[in-house]
Amino acid sequence: MRLELRGVSIRFGDQVALDDIHADIDFAHTLALIGPSGGGKSTLLRLLAGLITPDLGEILIDGCPIPTRPAELRLYRSTIGTVFQSFNLFPHLTALENITLPLVQVHRLAPPQARDRARAVIDRFQLASHALKRPAALSGGQRQRIAIARAIAIQPRFLLLDEPTSALDPEMTAEVLDLLSELREEGRTIILVTHQMGFARQAADQIAFLIDGRIQTIDTPSRLFGEDAPAEVRQFLQRVLRY
Repeated sequence: MRLELRGVSIRFGDQVALDDIHADIDFAHTLALIGPSGGGKSTLLRLLAGLITPDLGEILIDGCPIPTRPAELRLYRSTIGTVFQSFNLFPHLTALENITLPLVQVHRLAPPQARDRARAVIDRFQLASHALKRPAALSGGQRQRIAIARAIAIQPRFLLLDEPTSALDPEMTAEVLDLLSELREEGRTIILVTHQMGFARQAADQIAFLIDGRIQTIDTPSRLFGEDAPAEVRQFLQRVLRY
């Protein structure tokens, strides 16, 4: 996958979230976005999802710009699987219904076809025993896996994940990271914001380090975690890997 950012800037009020970013990033399967809080990682992910648009510049994915016209943008969004740290499951629907709903309402599948696809994904993720439970009856790890299953069910071009393990305890974090590793091994394209440095080092093809609204460096895990990494990266890693 090739991701190109051409002078991308966006601000929220007086706060500059991304500041004139220029970058070309080629990666096979997984791109990890790391860096200190407030550096612009989640904003960049939301731009890639088409949920917000830049004030200046453009973003191209495999040579095609992310559209800005409403109808084209809605179509683009429907091709992207997006997973946030807060799960965003409908509390009044079962796990199965949460996966089925966008297949019917957005992708216009017939209800029987949508249920068959949803059940296949739930079975694939070993969540069949939880299919008829509502989110309140699920653990955090199970809810996040349902959210990922919902994103996979639409058969997306690629997956965007914003700190998918930040609200989970260590055991649940391991469950979700194992699932993401399986998806990567299947050849799925993933872009994720993460504070799990071990996972980024193991699973990412390329890592982008963002700080103060800019991409400070882009490199392979072996270089970024090595002694020759830029000083800002080394300082960040020393802080997050201290304990």
